[in-house]
Formats: sequence, C-alpha cells, structure tokens
Amino acid sequence: MPPVREEPRYSDIDDNNHPASREEAETPTITDNPNPKPMADHGGKDILSSDVEIKGSIKFQKELLIDGKVEGEINSDGVLTIGENADIRGEIKTKSITVYGKVHGNITVAERCELKSKCTLQGDLKAARLTIEEGATFIGKSEVTSGAIPAKVTSARPEVVRPNEPIKAAFGARA
Repeated sequence: MPPVREEPRYSDIDDNNHPASREEAETPTITDNPNPKPMADHGGKDILSSDVEIKGSIKFQKELLIDGKVEGEINSDGVLTIGENADIRGEIKTKSITVYGKVHGNITVAERCELKSKCTLQGDLKAARLTIEEGATFIGKSEVTSGAIPAKVTSARPEVVRPNEPIKAAFGARA
C-alpha cells in the first residue's frame, strides 16, 4: 500500500507561506483606500424612486430625481428633478429645478425653473429664469429675479423732487 500524503487542511496560504485558519480564509481583507469615494459618486443622477417616502430634510450636491413622497426641506446647489409620481410638501431651495409632479411649498431657485405640462405647484416661486409649459398648474406668486445683485441698495421710500417754486399755503390762503 502506498504511503498516504498529508495535505494541509485548508488550501489558503497567508503572506508568510503558512496555512491560513478557516476564519482568516472566510474573512474578506479590508484595505485602506487613500481616496475613498462615496457609493453614490457614479457620475449619474441619484434617484429616490416612487416607493420611497421621506419625512425630514434632504441635502445633495449634484443631481437628484425624486419620484416618491417627501415631507420636509430640500436644499442643494445642484439640479433637482421632481418626477411625475412625486408629491413634495415643503420648502425647496436649489440651483435648478424641473417639476413634472406635485409640489406644495415655496421654491427658490438660483438659476432655472421649469414647470412641465402635467405638474402642480401650490406655493410661491422665485427664480432667475422661469419656464411654464401649457397645462401646468401654478397657484401662487412668482418672482423672476435678475442674476445680478445691485451694487447700491436703494431706499425703500421714493425720493420726492419738487421744482423751485415758492411754497404756497394750502386752501388758497395768501402768503
């Protein structure tokens, strides 16, 4: 009978050429990445789908499509799209927005706001550029701002300019 050759119990070998234990073989190795990237940093648009409901504030940096329900503030320097199934209840402050769904709250936009044909906006709107398609429902006030901030702030009271005439007494009294 030929001699029986003993094999290592586990075939994994560690850095020192020793058999690794079963625990080490099953545990993934974690390496330190000097430049970690967030999971959502994939270059595309982040999406909150129609089955998502959020109560609270949302902040994002690049692009976000919301197609679900949100109750609370949305703040960003990015581009926001409100999808057809969306129902937003709260204040929105962002760089740019396109609305296809429902918004109940005020919107303040630094650059461009588009209200698409089937959307509903119930609240005030402030934007540098505003596009409202035929069929959109908008209940509120709109203010289209200039992108520039005036260098000199003018007084809230109008200035009264009077010609150089002698002041006459009221009701026909003689001076």
